[in-house]
Amino acid sequence: MLSSFYPVIATDRVRETADFYTKLMGFDITFEADWYVSLRRGGDLPYELAILDHTHPTIPKGYRNKVTGLLLNFEVDDVDAEWERLVVREGLTPTLEIRSEDFGQRHFIVTDPSGVLIDVITEIPPAEQYADRFVTNG
Repeated sequence: MLSSFYPVIATDRVRETADFYTKLMGFDITFEADWYVSLRRGGDLPYELAILDHTHPTIPKGYRNKVTGLLLNFEVDDVDAEWERLVVREGLTPTLEIRSEDFGQRHFIVTDPSGVLIDVITEIPPAEQYADRFVTNG
């Protein structure tokens, strides 16, 4: 039986990446070494994330590469408030400006210090052509 699941970001910027998630995204450190930081965001549905030095020997040879192509979705109650907090007040540079999508999201994208895309999302009603594509678990 699966007891946990979380992404691990392989990076050459362990400290800066950990700081991003603790200071801006609400995570707390649960373990910290110079090569690995384990993070947890508590609440009713806790979330975990880890950051690992991409050259660490626990990663098999041939796979010790920095993260590329990773997109993490952060669903929030008020994406416009998060835009104000992260982009306007904190000065993060948007990779994708805030906008509403026909498929049922209002969102924007920024990047963390390791180049991971952070998609900040609030669900909105989808346009008619997408409404019947959502699956409900009855």
